[in-house]
Amino acid sequence: MTGPTSHNAASTPKRSSRSRLLCLAGALAALCLFCALSLAVGTRETSWQDVMTALRGQGDPLLRATVELRIPRTLLAVLSGAALALAGAVMQGITRNPLADPGILGVNTGATLALVIGIAWFGMSTPYQFVTTAISGAALAAIFVYTIGSLGRGGATPLKLALAGAATSIAFSSLVLAVVLPRNDIAGGIQDWQIGGVGGATMDRTLAVLPIFLVGYVVSLICARKLNLLALGDDLAAGLGERVQPARIGAAFGAIVLCGAATSLCGPIGFVGLVVPHFCRLLVGIDHRWLLPLCALCGAALLTGADIMGRIVARPAELDVGIVTAMIGGPIFISLVRHRRAREL
Repeated sequence: MTGPTSHNAASTPKRSSRSRLLCLAGALAALCLFCALSLAVGTRETSWQDVMTALRGQGDPLLRATVELRIPRTLLAVLSGAALALAGAVMQGITRNPLADPGILGVNTGATLALVIGIAWFGMSTPYQFVTTAISGAALAAIFVYTIGSLGRGGATPLKLALAGAATSIAFSSLVLAVVLPRNDIAGGIQDWQIGGVGGATMDRTLAVLPIFLVGYVVSLICARKLNLLALGDDLAAGLGERVQPARIGAAFGAIVLCGAATSLCGPIGFVGLVVPHFCRLLVGIDHRWLLPLCALCGAALLTGADIMGRIVARPAELDVGIVTAMIGGPIFISLVRHRRAREL
């Protein structure tokens, strides 16, 4: 991949290991706080004492049921937030494109289209069918967008990839509608799922897909050193002994697995993979050995916090987390595009 390097290492201030460890500890503390709030905050007011009583299996049966419903919802928000942020950071490292994101590059929409076709035409129903189909759709969409973005003079520039991804997302979204509209029996559920949310999480489905998440996490984190070498450029990375194409394919595999797993359970949630890596680079710099773990923690905290916000702002109803992340990420994406264009002029 020949996109321009998104960050100038010479202009990035050096950070000590101690400061980076503090950032990781702070992100972990924030995640733990949001997880605790997620168990207590909702359309029904719940005190900390009531939550602890319910977790011990005691107290009001309705209260216990409320807390038990929030546990898989919180777990799914943590897993999917970490997956999307980690996938976004890996995609930005692979393409050397600061605008890369599973939603913007059409990867999530590709997974969505594959899932909708599987449900409507092949009657898929099990979590494993969902996740394997989503991963396949995400992979095909990623290949398609990069191929289109690489055409023409200059190769896969950030702007061309963003435009190719946006066009692909629109086209795939139209195909999703074409598949769903004739099927009144599934249209309502799929349209709700397309918004992106964690409200319908169940422990059985989440635990069934958990091994897939773990594979994606491990593969992506293992590729941290390879991403550091790829950031130097293909020629220099090869000169340092790195096999460029296998390294890029391995990292892309981890990111696509994470996108497919998250989309199969939550629907297409955008902008987490865009916002979190940029924020984390401000804290720990561009070394992926620190950046990727911090992105996972911050992504999990962001999606959990967005879910909490969605429960609060629209009481007694709820806003799906996909709406909240779009409200946060949309302005940031516009700002990044304007900043890139200003630098290129």
